[in-house]
Amino acid sequence: MHAAAESRSFKRAALVLAKVGGNTISIKTVARISQDIGKELVQARDGGASAAPRKSLTSPPEAPPELAVVQCDGGRIRTRASDQGPGVHGEAWRESKNACLVRMSHKTFLSDPHPELPRCFYDPLHVAKIAEKQAPEPVDVVTVLAGSLSEEELEQAEDWRPKRLVRTCLSSLACSESFGQQMARESQARRFDEAPFRAFLGDGLAWNWSIWKEHYASYVPILDFIHPLAYLYAAALALEQDYPRAFARYLQMARACWQGKVETVIEELAQALQQKEIGDEDRLETGDPRRPLQEACRYLRHNRDRMDYPRYRRSGLPVTTALMESLVKEINLRVKGTEMFWNDPEGAEAILQIRAAALCDDDRLSRFLATRPGCPYVRRSSLSTAA
Repeated sequence: MHAAAESRSFKRAALVLAKVGGNTISIKTVARISQDIGKELVQARDGGASAAPRKSLTSPPEAPPELAVVQCDGGRIRTRASDQGPGVHGEAWRESKNACLVRMSHKTFLSDPHPELPRCFYDPLHVAKIAEKQAPEPVDVVTVLAGSLSEEELEQAEDWRPKRLVRTCLSSLACSESFGQQMARESQARRFDEAPFRAFLGDGLAWNWSIWKEHYASYVPILDFIHPLAYLYAAALALEQDYPRAFARYLQMARACWQGKVETVIEELAQALQQKEIGDEDRLETGDPRRPLQEACRYLRHNRDRMDYPRYRRSGLPVTTALMESLVKEINLRVKGTEMFWNDPEGAEAILQIRAAALCDDDRLSRFLATRPGCPYVRRSSLSTAA
């Protein structure tokens, strides 16, 4: 199962087992056992089948974390209709729900430990990549910063960011309501609700904040800071024709948001819309050059209550979903690829469960395999390696 979870395909898993472990197992057998274990993980996760596997999924800590951080985000997995014979039938993209629940180190501060925008967000190429846009021309960052901040000022900041200690991972094709319940059960098992400091981070997806409202209302809601940057960068390009001026405009708005002056940025964007005779409810075509302004203004207005970044930093809370973005990439490494399709929903759900269990820091997959009852019609070996 570890080979199936970590390798790019069942074929590669069988090859690794044969070449490294000396275990000759067919590709179909690896796939079949993965399907069985995936189903058992679903039953254990949801409390089905029996209570024994349910207990083996979690190892409750002796004490609650000092800082509990919950993050969630959507992913994509390509599926096909099952029981349709050889080949791909009913090809479709399905949204997967992913979450990481992280026990983190923690310390608080009397004042903002990092009042200036991080150095990486002054890099035009890095910001253009975040916004999924091409930088029109090279920009001399030093020139852009002239009269603003020195390199020394940018570097002089206390390392305030909390560090990851233990990560628990979840992934499923379930709807947001069901996935929220999965997250809540996991939080309770990890004693997250007892933590003195709790934070819930997400992007602008509505289902993220529906889960927060339903299950994590006592957690501090934080909008991932990276996502507003993409909107601000696109809005700056729409406001200024000259790229250096546009980048300087982006920096001005990004720094204001980082320093908690979101209302100032909203007012600036609203005035720009008013000058162009555009209202919030006006429907603009996709290619309309004014649309980025409207989208940025809407996004900030909708999320302004989750953008008090100076307060979050003073409280020692994270302000980006970097851990979540990393987890999505780790899951995608196994479930997404050229000509890779999963039976919908059994095969897709099974591999998501196995991959997520393998990525947990609590050695979840090994513990589950060691305690699972197995097939009632086949005698298990007494060797410890049988687990």
